[in-house]
Amino acid sequence: MTTRAPLFHALRATESIPPSTPHAVSVSLPTWQDNIDYEEGAARIHDAMKSGYPRFFIHTSIQRLAARYLKQYGGPGEKVILMASALVARRCRAFVLAQRTVTGVTEARGEVRVMALSPDTNASGIGVHAVFFPEADWPLAKAFWQHTGDGISSRLAEDRLRLIRANDNDTPPVTVCSSDCDDEEACADGESYVEMRFGRNLGLQLADEAKIRLRQRIAGVIAEENCTCQDAVDRGVPGLTEEHVYLFPCGMSAIFNTHRILLAMHPERKSVCFGFPYIDTLKILSKFGPGCHFLGYATNDELDALERQLSNPETFERVLAVFCEFPGNPLLRSPDVQRLRELADRYDFAVIVDETVGCFSNIQVLPWADAVVSSLTKVFSGDSNVMGGSLVVNTNRPFGARLKQALDGKDSDGCPGYEDLLWSEDAIFLERNSRTFSTRVARINKNTEALCDYLRAHPKVANVYYPKYVTPEVYDKFRRPHAGYGGLFSILLQSPESAPSFFDALACAKGPSLGTNFTLACPYTLLAHYTELEWAAKYGVDAHLVRVSVGLEDLETLRNWFDAALAAVPDTPSTADALR
Repeated sequence: MTTRAPLFHALRATESIPPSTPHAVSVSLPTWQDNIDYEEGAARIHDAMKSGYPRFFIHTSIQRLAARYLKQYGGPGEKVILMASALVARRCRAFVLAQRTVTGVTEARGEVRVMALSPDTNASGIGVHAVFFPEADWPLAKAFWQHTGDGISSRLAEDRLRLIRANDNDTPPVTVCSSDCDDEEACADGESYVEMRFGRNLGLQLADEAKIRLRQRIAGVIAEENCTCQDAVDRGVPGLTEEHVYLFPCGMSAIFNTHRILLAMHPERKSVCFGFPYIDTLKILSKFGPGCHFLGYATNDELDALERQLSNPETFERVLAVFCEFPGNPLLRSPDVQRLRELADRYDFAVIVDETVGCFSNIQVLPWADAVVSSLTKVFSGDSNVMGGSLVVNTNRPFGARLKQALDGKDSDGCPGYEDLLWSEDAIFLERNSRTFSTRVARINKNTEALCDYLRAHPKVANVYYPKYVTPEVYDKFRRPHAGYGGLFSILLQSPESAPSFFDALACAKGPSLGTNFTLACPYTLLAHYTELEWAAKYGVDAHLVRVSVGLEDLETLRNWFDAALAAVPDTPSTADALR
């Protein structure tokens, strides 16, 4: 595989990552202060942003579409948020009304109303459905958007804007667009041109075929491009086919909808969040339903404590499901899913594993889970230009079989258990991007392991969190033969207060997300837990932690980047002696 080392480190704050990519899923925040200013809402960052991670930053195309609908259909003092189906819009409305009570809202507010604004032209029923609400409810509606991941796609928004312009005869069709054009309306068609230049523009009529291939690839039914079927990944579950794979707009949508369907089976039961998770998983388990139990260390001691609680008739409380990441983000600790499986079989709960960080090319956890979820946005795609998620159910497990039945059926109100809300163009991009998934993962594994070994021995480094060093005995139990430890690690310096100097000098792309084909770093704890730093620190997630997602650059380039960044860290007496 021929690899370029893109010079993304030269990007200014608020530029998209990758640059000149209309649907980029990251944004450049190249200095430590940029990240602080982003979290504190500084105008110099927020007013300049044209892109960001889509669950946190609503894409400008979606903003433009919402503004048009608000002007046409909104009432005084209202705001609007756009969802991809009527069911999702109604769930958003219910969440806003429920959270008014939870957050102690006592003043009278206006109604929250749902309106279908654009026909469901996609074969899967995807359209644009608006939720109108009083402006004071914006934080609640935005939280639903962020936690569930079920808002509309930016490509869907552009499709609807094109239809509106065609109907209004406002502008002629755009076939060529400069990447530095400032006309947002004209640039709505810009990606068609950019993608066509690289020979990657495909007709939307291929979307259904792309989704089938995606599901087959995730199930291990087909191999990647230029490989034989014998090279396909074995998921380790007899009878698994693409029929056991469900696609979602993003990974968090897969998590939310899995929890939603399980909760419908046993609405009185709480779930367990086992291990320190990515922020929104815990928010979903806490805010939707009766709440959750949080065991944030994912240690054997916590497993022992969970078992004691489950086995004690005096304290026994039925559990709905245990949700965990393998390995966790950002400390890369791996939970013993085999032992969780044993407890689940004994006490009747589901085991749901988020395999995003490990990725199924490296690990095999599905045999012990009722279902695995993943963000296809990350290394499965790699190109950082499309969102997607997946759920794979293991019908050989009790709740897995019930999950599939619920997904394929209808609820008591006659609503479908599963809605395919992955927009056509997004599916096409995901399918094309993922054709080299396993090959890219192998390269990233090799370079990341070598880089982490190098950094771990450096006198200025206090800790490198990587599955090879963090609970390796657990990770290796579920690691595929000849596979690696993935491309994500976190680093903590001997002098944590020097993290800003190190981060600012690091010459790679810097912004949110992970699993990109280029190396991407961020001050993870600041971005994910800025308002709860003390809480995160209790679980070992230090405020000065720098998380790094290694890309396809060669090892020499990576080492040079980190050597220069560590050289920017002031020497302490102990490190100065070690460096002599």
